[in-house]
Amino acid sequence: MFKRRIYTALGLMSGTSLDGIDAAIIKTDGHTVKHFGAFETKQFSDKFKNRLRAELGNKKIPLALQKDLTYLHAELVEDLFSKYDLLSSEIDIIGFHGQTIHHNPKEHFTLQIGDGALLAKLLGISVVNNFRSADVNAGGQGAPLTPIYHRALVKKNSDPTMIVNIGGVTNISFISDACLLAFDTGPGNALIDDLIKRKLGKSFDADGRVARQGRVNKDVLTALLDHSYFNEAPPKSLDRNEFNFSNNAKLSIQDSAATLVAFTTKAIVRSLKYLPDSPKRWLVTGGGRHNSFMMDELSRRLRTKVIPVEDVGWNGDALEAQAFAFLAVRSILNLPLSFPNTTGVVTELSGGDFYSQ
Repeated sequence: MFKRRIYTALGLMSGTSLDGIDAAIIKTDGHTVKHFGAFETKQFSDKFKNRLRAELGNKKIPLALQKDLTYLHAELVEDLFSKYDLLSSEIDIIGFHGQTIHHNPKEHFTLQIGDGALLAKLLGISVVNNFRSADVNAGGQGAPLTPIYHRALVKKNSDPTMIVNIGGVTNISFISDACLLAFDTGPGNALIDDLIKRKLGKSFDADGRVARQGRVNKDVLTALLDHSYFNEAPPKSLDRNEFNFSNNAKLSIQDSAATLVAFTTKAIVRSLKYLPDSPKRWLVTGGGRHNSFMMDELSRRLRTKVIPVEDVGWNGDALEAQAFAFLAVRSILNLPLSFPNTTGVVTELSGGDFYSQ
């Protein structure tokens, strides 16, 4: 049905941080990236964020929420088209990740809400969504899916490279000419964001200002790192709400935030024992790269320089949306999205559901 050629693909991503939607366009043949195109973002209203938060962990989602989420994605695409003077006919395929509400691969269950058929109808463009289910149903973790895109960006014969995505949870992609290995290392921004939301009514700790004022509580940190997840060998993945910090009310907000930054960064450092080689480059993407305290602490614990992906010419805000544009093209070409060393699936596997315009 589809042949290898250069496709203009649009990716849509709403991550576990629950902050909003990113839209990005790339040109790709599903193997390499030929061009980075337009990028736009749309923040969720506080009211809509609360609606999403109320459903986290549920397995059945109100149809009205799924419909409203899909309309918000369509509005963002229309805004992007208007801003950059684009036509829907210029886009070959949309990769629509949707919003993860529940992820438990041990139960062979993952749920990303968003109506692919409705989005295709609204925009008049074919859509691929439900990227994770095929992998989970085949015994994989269903995450992370971005490593094959990361590999497409890292040039061959490069030094062994670690890409750290600090989003709601943190995942890593270790890339060398001989290896592609990926897994979730532990928490990312979600616990900190939830803390700041509870205590200050804000969405996140801007530049780590609150955490920078605090002191790490070693007893609490030790208890957090005692979670059984850290004894599991990769590939492995996490749900946003896997770790519970709400019972540590005895800590000040500053000490709580500092302890959570330590939790995130120390979990990343612990991932080193699973790698076949030492990374020579550390590139950081996701919202965590905007947190200078997080970046400083990660560099200190690793005893090496870590840099945002912008330093190598990538757009960290657009990266995940670009990845799902790339994955949509791979899906329609029946190319693998996941691999034994990225999700733990038995054999490399394609995935995604296709909806014609």
